[in-house]
Amino acid sequence: MPGSPDLSQDIIARCEALGFAIAGICDARPSDHAADFRAWLAAGKHSSMTYLADLADTRLDPRRVMPDVRSIIVVADRYAPRTPPEPEHDTFASPAPAEPQGIIARYARGRDYHDVIKRRLHHLADQLRAELPGSEFRTVVDSAPVMEREHAARAGVGWVGKHTLILHPRLGSWFLLGCILTNLPLTPTLADSTSDSLPDHCGTCTRCIDACPTSAITERSVDASRCISYLTIERELPIDPAFFVPIGDRIFGCDVCQEVCPFNTRPDALSPTQDAPFSAYAPRQSFFPLLEILGWSQSDRSHALGPTALKRASLEMFKRNALIAAGNALRTQDHAPLRTRIHQLAHDPAEPELVRLTAQQVLANLQSTNSNDAPR
Repeated sequence: MPGSPDLSQDIIARCEALGFAIAGICDARPSDHAADFRAWLAAGKHSSMTYLADLADTRLDPRRVMPDVRSIIVVADRYAPRTPPEPEHDTFASPAPAEPQGIIARYARGRDYHDVIKRRLHHLADQLRAELPGSEFRTVVDSAPVMEREHAARAGVGWVGKHTLILHPRLGSWFLLGCILTNLPLTPTLADSTSDSLPDHCGTCTRCIDACPTSAITERSVDASRCISYLTIERELPIDPAFFVPIGDRIFGCDVCQEVCPFNTRPDALSPTQDAPFSAYAPRQSFFPLLEILGWSQSDRSHALGPTALKRASLEMFKRNALIAAGNALRTQDHAPLRTRIHQLAHDPAEPELVRLTAQQVLANLQSTNSNDAPR
């Protein structure tokens, strides 16, 4: 019956049966961190993501999303195994392949998580709605202004690490989050605890802060205007050339803060089931040849990206990102076709201004680098 521990435990068991790595339940109440969030917005750390400010009041109180919400079911979907950093990124730069390539963040290498998570949450909500007359549910996977990470911490899914991502003491942080808002008065996972989160095990570790290529991370805060994930995925405007070199070969997102986290690289063994990503996230492609991207048409982009979250970035943004990565590749190896293509894009009036401007900035940076390296 609603409100009983048995129902809450049954719901969590159903989430796990659907393949979610972790599930939990929390009360639906306003954020405890409203002042911090508003200060972050006031400092402009959301950069061009104006929707965060526009819907700040709604984001801070789930009752503005669903007026009669009583509880929130939170799930975490594993999308990558907890393993040591990828060899090619141990020093945050790939070796120079014969054909320069751009790397994709792990979460976007398989099927689009919005669809993968929401399909299963809809299934669960439909089941519960049929079994519990009068119950209401709203599934959320980045589709409504909800503070998923705060609710995840309250639901016992993990704690918020210094890099602002949810961390689990045994399972790490390679998770995507989804929520179901409901009018059912469910028993919270941490109902018998004196804390609203699992214990914080970050301690004095600052690896994520120290390793961030653009110094975007301060303790439990990220300045989006400096974050490579924001710059390559969300920002539709030109990128400050000061960030070109730190971006390296990343053309969509950045995993550095998770790659260096001890909870993602600790040697204690997990069972294959615990550490296995959900099958839908099996990588389709981890890299794209930069020259290929710089020749894409709209149809080429659609075909190459397929059913992945990579669709978040437009063709112009992908070319901008690939140009930046190409400039970095040319600093260490000459690649005549790539250099020629950058020149073409810099002077092609048919290309969008974002692409032409970025190509011109990349060429200017390369010329400056060559001048500085010349014998004196």
